[in-house]
Amino acid sequence: MDFIYQCQSLDEVREQIDRIDQALVALIAERGLYVEQAAAFKNSTAEVEGGKRVDQVIRRVTRLAGELGADPELTAAVYRTMIGHFVASEMKLYQGRQTPL
Repeated sequence: MDFIYQCQSLDEVREQIDRIDQALVALIAERGLYVEQAAAFKNSTAEVEGGKRVDQVIRRVTRLAGELGADPELTAAVYRTMIGHFVASEMKLYQGRQTPL
């Protein structure tokens, strides 16, 4: 981390956490929009499930966590949960495209 604000009170700590939560939720929402776009390019359930890609992402974020001072196990767990949700959402979109009208 380049700079961490040195809080002078619990209220200041909570303000910083709330600021970070706002940014994290916005980034999760943005990531979800890209996942929706990705679904349009996939042609099979195997592509939607993306086992190899999931492994690549988990390895990358685990490495990044170590570099940035985050807990690698926590980071990997958060990403596995997030990716699991996004894969399920993507699968619904994919299956919806497969249903004949």
